[in-house]
Amino acid sequence: MSSFFSKLFGTKDGSAKAAEQPEMYNDFAITPKPLKESGGFRVAAQIEKTIGAELKSHHMMRADVLGSEEEARAESLRKAKVFIDQMGNEIFD
Repeated sequence: MSSFFSKLFGTKDGSAKAAEQPEMYNDFAITPKPLKESGGFRVAAQIEKTIGAELKSHHMMRADVLGSEEEARAESLRKAKVFIDQMGNEIFD
């Protein structure tokens, strides 16, 4: 029965929860959120930043589809950092 709940709510070691933790980069919080697609996982991430008293948020999605969720998560993080470097706060415009 406990394996049922592990599958439903994540593993005992908390790896499912750890995967949802944002990584901070230049005052932006990046949470990789690859999307399951036929043939793999699409590169996507949530990018957030507090500007003044307001929390700004942007959902980044790319055309890339990779074979594993782990690869897509790493690529989502890398591409989000490049996007931040290129656009800065203009991401939220």
